[in-house]
Amino acid sequence: MKTIRRLIYREALSAVAFVTLGFLALFVFFDMVDELRYVGRALGYEVSHALLYVALGIPSHLYELLPITVLIGTIFVMARFAQSSEFTIMRTSGLGPWRALRTLLVLGLGFVVLTFAVGDYLAPATDRLAQLVKARYLGQITTGATGAWLKERQGDQSVAVNVRSLRHDGGMGNVRIFEFDGDGRVASTIQAESGEFGAEGWKLHGVKRSVFHRKGAAEARVERLQEAQFLWPTHISSDMVAASLLKPDRMATIDLFQYIRHLESNGQTAQKYEIEFWRKVFYPLSCLVMVVLSLPFAYLHFRSGGIAGYVFGGVMAGISFFLLNNVFGYAGNLQNWSPWLTAAAPGIIYSLLSLGAFGWLVLRR
Repeated sequence: MKTIRRLIYREALSAVAFVTLGFLALFVFFDMVDELRYVGRALGYEVSHALLYVALGIPSHLYELLPITVLIGTIFVMARFAQSSEFTIMRTSGLGPWRALRTLLVLGLGFVVLTFAVGDYLAPATDRLAQLVKARYLGQITTGATGAWLKERQGDQSVAVNVRSLRHDGGMGNVRIFEFDGDGRVASTIQAESGEFGAEGWKLHGVKRSVFHRKGAAEARVERLQEAQFLWPTHISSDMVAASLLKPDRMATIDLFQYIRHLESNGQTAQKYEIEFWRKVFYPLSCLVMVVLSLPFAYLHFRSGGIAGYVFGGVMAGISFFLLNNVFGYAGNLQNWSPWLTAAAPGIIYSLLSLGAFGWLVLRR
């Protein structure tokens, strides 16, 4: 049985690697064509910088593609085994349905670990580097018309923070801070040209402060201060600011969890980020679903040349899973569905389809 397992693993790994390289080459080509429009528009942004930006985006594409390529690669291998009658020989050698399922599940667990490592460690780091590379030559990282807005409670006071952009060196540009007292009135405002993240708070530069002093309901005065530097104590980290400026699917799972805790503790809605958090949890497990879905193809009887149609069906199934995953994410956010159920629904649907196909084609027939 060790020889059979090594054969299945070797063939599956080589097929998945080949399919993954093909899809990555296609995505890299499209990304490069899209990046060429920026070459020459900004001072210093050359083809080499565009190539570096595209290369740093490969781990993100790999994370998105792995469940699809695992499905296509394993379907191709199982169908080829069936077409060449190799799987029939394996069955006569003692490879029963449940043993074959366990063999593929072990293979799927390997892909689960790989998908989790790429999505939680490699892709967030390279995506952040890619954004900083692009910001260095094309400008600052920003989103929308006003940048990122965050909220924090400090004792009995609340604070609203606006960060217009992130610089290529990791600092902040055009920072505005509004501090409110316990009655909801503005206690002070801070406007800074730039800022840096620190362990004790934000180190702001070019600061203009307005402090409101109130004595009773009728008497009030405004004290205006200008300072070259000002240390503002806060627990808002660089990852939280980046989460508001960048896409949440590019964050690590632990960073998403901490950001959700921050939003909830400050009375802000976190539905979008909760859905993305659970998608990050369940998405690697979809590789297990895909390898189970490929097993029934080994029990089909192929005619000469019939394998291409089944591989095409695998491609369509993989694309439909990707589309269904996105549709459930948007629908769950709009309809306020349970975050974990929204993220798990595509995997549950495909798991039922996989087990149904396994039971009908393998056990029943």
